[in-house]
Amino acid sequence: MTKSEIKVLEEVLKHEQSLCVPYPSVRPTHTTHVLSWHPLLMHKITEMRKKDTDSSTFRKLVEEVTTLICCEAMQHLELEEYVVETPICKTIGKRISGKKLVVVPILRAGLGMENAVKAVVPKSRTGIIGMYRDEKTLEPHVYFEKQPNGISEREIFILDPMLATGGSADAAIKLLKEKGCKKISFICIIAAPQGMDLLQKNHPDVELYIGCLDKGLNKDGYIVPGLGDAGDRIFGTK
Repeated sequence: MTKSEIKVLEEVLKHEQSLCVPYPSVRPTHTTHVLSWHPLLMHKITEMRKKDTDSSTFRKLVEEVTTLICCEAMQHLELEEYVVETPICKTIGKRISGKKLVVVPILRAGLGMENAVKAVVPKSRTGIIGMYRDEKTLEPHVYFEKQPNGISEREIFILDPMLATGGSADAAIKLLKEKGCKKISFICIIAAPQGMDLLQKNHPDVELYIGCLDKGLNKDGYIVPGLGDAGDRIFGTK
């Protein structure tokens, strides 16, 4: 890399930082998994960030990135052995044991991630939490919620592409805990330190899986550098 290229990179980083509201440095805890070490994730997330990426390509990238994160988030699932027959002979195979998992997308952007999880775990069940964020206070408000039967006995994976202030994720986790859920993971593509910090403080028992931890939030509550409004880009509403 030439000196001029290094200078350009330094200027870009300086500009990004200037857009962020000051916030103390935050470190991931043992229950937070930031997957920025994964080269495929970083490549695809960068494609998502580009403002000229069209809606159909953006949706495809959301699903591809979710699949990669999902594989990391489900490494701990327990297996049981059973007999299967191959074209050659009978053998001992393995399958996920226990009750079916529950995928809970936070509407509306979380819906863009659901199909990717269903492709990996097709027998998982789906819960729904509909929320909107007050444009002035940035506080989340639940307008719809429906969960499968016996959800308190199942492992839950909450889906939302963006973890900004953390308000919506915090409210969703609290809602599910009130229903008796004990094993909860939260999966997002992009996070800000503020959101990660809030969830780590309020829910140290929840596993967080983050594709990329960004610089911070701007004065309007958007992640920097982020990728804009994920819901609008998934559904083509802007």
